Formats: sequence, C-alpha cells, structure tokens
Amino acid sequence: MTQPLSFVPEGVLGIWKPAGWTSHDVVAKARRIVGVKRIGHTGTLDPAVTGVLPICVGRATRMVEYLQEMPKTYEATLRFGIATDTEDAEGDIIETADVSHLTEAQIRDAVLAFVGDIVQIPPMVSAVKVNGKRLYELAREGVTVERQARPVTIHGIDLLQIDVSKPQPEVRFSVRCSKGTYIRTLCVDIGRKLGVPAVMAGLIRTVSAGLTQEDCVTLEELEELKREGRLAERFVPADEMLGFPRTEAGEREAIFALQGKTLAGADLLPPPDREGIWRLYRGSDDVFLGLFDSDPARGTLRPLKVFHPSEQNG
Repeated sequence: MTQPLSFVPEGVLGIWKPAGWTSHDVVAKARRIVGVKRIGHTGTLDPAVTGVLPICVGRATRMVEYLQEMPKTYEATLRFGIATDTEDAEGDIIETADVSHLTEAQIRDAVLAFVGDIVQIPPMVSAVKVNGKRLYELAREGVTVERQARPVTIHGIDLLQIDVSKPQPEVRFSVRCSKGTYIRTLCVDIGRKLGVPAVMAGLIRTVSAGLTQEDCVTLEELEELKREGRLAERFVPADEMLGFPRTEAGEREAIFALQGKTLAGADLLPPPDREGIWRLYRGSDDVFLGLFDSDPARGTLRPLKVFHPSEQNG
C-alpha cells in the first residue's frame, strides 16, 4: 500500500539506533531521508548504545518535552571486578579487584535493592551542564568537578541472567526507570553496594516513549520505505502516544480552542473532572486541537499547546 499523495510527514518515527552513531547523526540522516527540517529526538543515546530512538517530525517536535518524560526501559550488562574512568567498558581501567567471592544470591539482592526512589551523581561523561559547560566536555579536558546528586526512580528490575563462572562475574538485567537515570552509574552503585568495582559492559534501550523494537525501523529500512512511498506506515501521531485523558469539543468550542481561548469545561464531552493536561479533539472529525490544562475548581481549560490544522503543511 502506498501513502496518499497528500501525505505530510508528521508524527513520531521509531528508529533503531545503530552502534557507533550519535543521536544527532541519526536525526541528521532521518532529516535527509524524510525531507523535513523540523525533526528532533526524545532522549540522547550514547554512540556505543543501540536501541529505540523516537524521532519527532514536524509539529510533533512540540511534544518532545512530554514524550521524553515517559519511563524508559533498558537491557544492561554489568561486569564486576573492574572500574573505569567512564563507568563503562569503553573507558580506561582505574581499578581491579578479586570478585571470586560473589554469589548469585548476593548479586541478585544487590541489584534488586535499587528498585524505588534513589539518588545518583551524574557521571563525568554525561551531558549535564556545570557553570555553562557540559560534563563530558570537562572530562575530555581531564577536569573533574563536584556534581550534585539527583533523584531518579527505578520502577522495576527484571534479572535476566547471572554468570558467576567468569573471573569477572556478569549480570544482565532489564530496568524500567525515569528520565535522567544513568544506567552506567546504576551499575557502579550496585558494585559499590557489594564493596567491589563494577562497570556497565553493554546497554540497549528497549522502550522509549512507549515504542519498542517492534515499532522501530533501521535507517536502511527508512530509506527503502521512502523509495516505495510507504513512509506514512511508520508514523505514529504524537498525541496518541501521550497518556493524558481526552475530551471533545463541538464546533463552537473548537473554534475558540484554535483561537487560543480558555474553554469552559462544562461545554466539553466528557467535562474534564480532574486537574492536569488533557488532549482536546474536535468531535465532528476527531482532529487533534491541542493540549489544555484543566482546572476543575474553576471549571476551565487553559490552552498549553494549540495545534491548528492549517499549520500541518508549515
């Protein structure tokens, strides 16, 4: 099935990022393939990391701030017995230790102890800014600075494999976590809990913004879809990916919404009954009109991001 002649690339594309590419590289390549300048991603992956990289195209770029707040899932391999200056296997080794005493039970308990709300100190190889400069830029200059601990949430950890037969035992696990979680730092902290050095030996992002590997295409597949005129098949409307409740507007209220006016909740169906962000649609044709902030106490919806249908070609 070919895409309609009127198709305008807009929405979210799931790209399976290859190893060796920066997230910026992937965005630049996707921009050339899709032919739209307005493209951005929802969360950086290190060059060595593969996995799900959601790409927002067109007006969907206005949803990046919400999509990147959604939990992410990674599959990580942790190696005990060594520490590096980058907290992963790519860095220079700065410490080694005999870890032959570690047992499966000890490793299991240490890993699972991190489920819940924790604090992390961002690694020096991260993109966090300190005094206007990113930490990885300082690290390249050989500079180490004090970093503030940050709260993150580990929603869940599934242990996939524990191998204590190696001189440097490894554990592979799947972790679902909040935005801003550093898996390399999690690996180091697990080792620290056991009193031994540890590094992240491998990482794959398996879920981001609700997209999985099955929802993704490689850059090569994206080029093939473009040649076949089938790009439309892979675009997901950004509003459908958000977990915000939805409500519908009649013709009159839809006009007010597109004018950026505050709406009366009682005029919508269903009337928003709780605080927070709501997705608003035009009832007659299900066109997405934007995100609105509900205030049930006042009975109003205030516009946050209005999506005028005429802007789609812009």
